[in-house]
Amino acid sequence: MPSDNSRRDLLESYFRTNSLVKQQLDSYNRFVEVGMQEVVDRVGKIDTNVEGFQLKIGKIRVEPPRFYEVKGGYRQIMPSEARLRNITYAAPVFLEIIPLFNGIERPTYSDVFIGEIPVMAKSRLCYLSNMSNDELIEAGEDADDPGGYFIVNGSERVLVGIEDLVPNRIMTTREPSGTVAKVFSTRHGFRARCVINRTPDGMLSVEFPATPPDLSFIQILRALGMEKDKEILDAFSHDRVIQNDILLNLEAEQCKSSKEAIEVLSRRISPGQPEEFRLSRLDNLTDTYLLPHLGVEKADRQKKAFYLIRMAQRAVRVANKRLLPDDKDHYANKRVKLAGNLMEELFRYAFQFLTKDIVYQASRADARGRKLNVHTLVRQDTFVDRIRYAMATGNWIAGQTGVSQLLDRTSNLATMSHLRRVISPLSKKHPHFKARDLHGTHWGKLCPSETPEGPSCSLVKNLSILAQVTKGMPEEEVFEALNRIGIEKDWKR
Repeated sequence: MPSDNSRRDLLESYFRTNSLVKQQLDSYNRFVEVGMQEVVDRVGKIDTNVEGFQLKIGKIRVEPPRFYEVKGGYRQIMPSEARLRNITYAAPVFLEIIPLFNGIERPTYSDVFIGEIPVMAKSRLCYLSNMSNDELIEAGEDADDPGGYFIVNGSERVLVGIEDLVPNRIMTTREPSGTVAKVFSTRHGFRARCVINRTPDGMLSVEFPATPPDLSFIQILRALGMEKDKEILDAFSHDRVIQNDILLNLEAEQCKSSKEAIEVLSRRISPGQPEEFRLSRLDNLTDTYLLPHLGVEKADRQKKAFYLIRMAQRAVRVANKRLLPDDKDHYANKRVKLAGNLMEELFRYAFQFLTKDIVYQASRADARGRKLNVHTLVRQDTFVDRIRYAMATGNWIAGQTGVSQLLDRTSNLATMSHLRRVISPLSKKHPHFKARDLHGTHWGKLCPSETPEGPSCSLVKNLSILAQVTKGMPEEEVFEALNRIGIEKDWKR
């Protein structure tokens, strides 16, 4: 058994190299270094309404924090000055925008100032990150302050971690309507809830966004390219229980070919519309809203069919007690969105508005006969206002509230606690008994004692002292690692 002295030495050694807000700093640093560029790369090119005029988007660059003085000119600003003068501690963002006229690049000065993003104290962008204790004291800062918060209009604000169900994983549960297999399919910030429902009498139906409920499972498979009954049966496991359910669904299905299935589905999704519109909308919905994490191209439909088959098999097995239902409260089925993830969501939202405004400004300039100059097309307020409003009020995208909160400075412990807080998006008004219960998988991750009394009890949690949250890694690296140890990326299995 280690002595008290050795335990204290180990803890001191641990905290010399690991900050209590390390997860917030790592998450924000990843957003600045990788996340912003990923969002920009997915846009790639802006197509304007002006004939033959496009804008190619390249590298994004963030400079150290600065402030524009009324007398004119920019100068560096420290967090202590931002607090005293009630201003925002923010860094300028520059984006490479190259105009294309009829597909030909016009090389001009392409670094365009698009706005500012708030800087997290003690992050890599912050001046304080490289200062010694004496330099921090000289700069008017507390040497023991951990950072991990933002300064918006002079107020210290923290982005509280949000606990959410894991995306892109099949969750199977028993519900009054039957057995449900669902997946929150997430691609580049877009989230689509895709569900397969098995009724007590063995009938399977599919539900996904922008479509009516209870679409026929067999019809969807046929619309995705699996036409013959034998092809559908062979794609499922040869387990007798599963084969019985599929045979029942095939027998009950009226549509016996892909053409018939597409016709029936299109009429149900777009009733009373012309045929061309109906078929186009069906293609768009199956490609965009059905399991978007597998891809949004026509070539990805076979993958989606096999994934739906896997979901149906899980639902049948759980219904027949061959498999236990998934536990939504198990912490392996949760993810915590930290400051970097939340900032990436907000940046994506603000950047979409910026690109739309650039298209509008280009059309306006062309209609008035003005020269199409990149610098005059970009209005910084379009980008900055949305980020600053969300940071100042806590009203985030997708209707989330209370994400950005005033940092609790009652004591040093209160500050540390607030920086390590995790909130659940569930409503405080409803009981949610299971969600509020202490789960065995919380051991070592969440503190069992520190939670408020009243309606927020167990919906507002805090990370344990030695708990850390990883910042995530690209899926491609995971696939490469799996290939190296002999596990092939084969979605048909």
